[in-house]
Amino acid sequence: IFTANSGNKEITWMMLEAGAETDVVNSVGRTAAQMAAFVGQHDCVTVINNFFPRERLDYYTKPQGLDKEPKLPVKLAGPLHKIITTTNMHPVKIVLLVKENPLLAEVEALQKCYRVLDLICEKCMKQKDMNEVLAMKMHYISCIFQKCITFLKEREDKLDGFIKSLLKGRDKDGFPVYQEKLIRESIRKFPYCEATLLQQLVRSIAPVEI
Repeated sequence: IFTANSGNKEITWMMLEAGAETDVVNSVGRTAAQMAAFVGQHDCVTVINNFFPRERLDYYTKPQGLDKEPKLPVKLAGPLHKIITTTNMHPVKIVLLVKENPLLAEVEALQKCYRVLDLICEKCMKQKDMNEVLAMKMHYISCIFQKCITFLKEREDKLDGFIKSLLKGRDKDGFPVYQEKLIRESIRKFPYCEATLLQQLVRSIAPVEI
């Protein structure tokens, strides 16, 4: 809490990696993220809300229950974790992170990754301390991965074509319509209609016409 309130992103991240719990509350029932938000340290709030321990992802690299194979190959855990913990959520940035790693930029790899993201999203919503922000982020990245698969399968220019589509602006004012539609579509597909975050997003976005 003191680190987050100080506004030091690097030390906040270091403490999270060392095992600091994000859901522990102080004497007035506030978490570190809530206290940081209260004093205006929004960069630290972003770091805390985007943190996802590597061991939670590594869980999927081992066969569970009756599974003979793990849901996520070990070689994909590192690249996927890098994308999960990024604080830059621009779709082009996420596609570039996929493109820069040959292990990820394949249809089969992305299929396995997006299924794991969907499982994590479900877990975030169904655990005792629900984390709607992390659930929405996992769902959003999953949607971008699924769109990457479409371009890898159907387009000769593959992920370059996806990036161009995201960046292309309409003639009259340069507004990136495809990018806007993709983000809206990912929000619309979020499977937990009761989520407060989803309802807030819909209220904000629905009245705004493209």
